[in-house]
Amino acid sequence: MIRAMCGAGFRAAAQHSQMLTPVFTHIPGLKVVCPSNAYDAKGLLIQSIRDNDPVIFLEHKNLYGHESEVPEESYAIPFAEANIVREGKHATIVTYGQTVHRSVEAANVLAREGVECDVIDLRTLSPIDMDTVLESVENTGRLICVDEANPRCSIAADVSATVAQEAFDALKAPIRMVTAPHTPVPFSPALEDLTLPSARMVFEAAKALSQRSERFLTVTIERRKIALTGDEL
Repeated sequence: MIRAMCGAGFRAAAQHSQMLTPVFTHIPGLKVVCPSNAYDAKGLLIQSIRDNDPVIFLEHKNLYGHESEVPEESYAIPFAEANIVREGKHATIVTYGQTVHRSVEAANVLAREGVECDVIDLRTLSPIDMDTVLESVENTGRLICVDEANPRCSIAADVSATVAQEAFDALKAPIRMVTAPHTPVPFSPALEDLTLPSARMVFEAAKALSQRSERFLTVTIERRKIALTGDEL
């Protein structure tokens, strides 16, 4: 089991700010863990040590100061068991690591405007708990994937593709991704903050998705009317 740091926000430029989760997740036989809080970190760390396969345990630098209640006794959190940290019925937000906290912050603001979101913390990326994601999307019909990694070949892209394949009929609107841009992490503090997924970005994506879904539903109904008319002719 190998522990390593990941993520941006420490003004460490492109050399020390990469989100390496997609790189390691791509390798078959290698298990990848990325906790979002201290409680999960302990349980997943113990599970990683006990596991017979090689495990990459990625810790986001900005979460080292995060505090949560952690039992003194030993406990293990099984791999491929995502955690639904917030429940809702209008949209599903899938994320992991530091962006879990950004997503919950955005979901709390959205709730005040009447938009309730499921926020799913994947916790492990390989193996990944797609059953929980698909079940949530079946209920909400809308998906937002939040990932600090660059968008190409990312966890967000992987989850989006899987949902598009497995639950396309359940979608009421196009899938949205909130990620860093496909560029190296800048050294400038202002530019670094601009590139990282924020609560505001998640909020705006959810709002846009809600508005788009209403237009999408209207167009779909009209197309079905046209199709029915064509069949009758």
